[in-house]
Amino acid sequence: MSSSRVVVAIDGPGGSGKSTVARAVAAALDLEHLDTGAMYRAVTLEATRRGVPSDDEAALAALAEALEIVVAERVLVDGDDVTEAIRGDDVNAKVSIVAANPGVRTSLVRRQRAWVAERGAGVVEGRDIASVVLPDADVKVYLTASEAERARRRAEEQGLAGSSDPLAVAKASIRARDSLDSTRAVSPLVVADGAVVIDSTGRSPASVIAEILELARGATSDGAR
Repeated sequence: MSSSRVVVAIDGPGGSGKSTVARAVAAALDLEHLDTGAMYRAVTLEATRRGVPSDDEAALAALAEALEIVVAERVLVDGDDVTEAIRGDDVNAKVSIVAANPGVRTSLVRRQRAWVAERGAGVVEGRDIASVVLPDADVKVYLTASEAERARRRAEEQGLAGSSDPLAVAKASIRARDSLDSTRAVSPLVVADGAVVIDSTGRSPASVIAEILELARGATSDGAR
């Protein structure tokens, strides 16, 4: 399919399947994929490594501005491969607080927009892509799933070894993250105007991917961009 000018924005809460779907959509459209959450995780990791408190807004904003962050097949921070490290428990516990920092968001949103501007296209996933970062995206999707489904996926993904009740741990984590993301003052998680809501509960990734690809076909046939 010819899609060289399509911009696809995929938002949604944790465990909704954004990364799996976004990567597959990008591959099918022969486009690059940007996981914006990895950028916030990278800042969170470096703040932890450098002893920058999560509630020090000025220091966090300055750190975000100073870091060289590359998100592709691997995630690099100042040349250091942190692909696995950004998924650690310390980062999971703090990333929502760091992501709520207005200065951090300003710095990273600017980079995200520049990433798309440089390419003229792409599949971008996150929590404020269609609402804030790319409100004029050709395709805007809000991908969600039931809390129980998202907790099950998260428990399987993270393993949660050593927990007597991994599903309960995952559910509590999901619920806390949802609350922080949806109530933060800057760029809260919302369904953007014009976004298509897709509930992936009980659905295969393939069916969700196919639905988004159909939206992309519609955008290109309408002559968007």
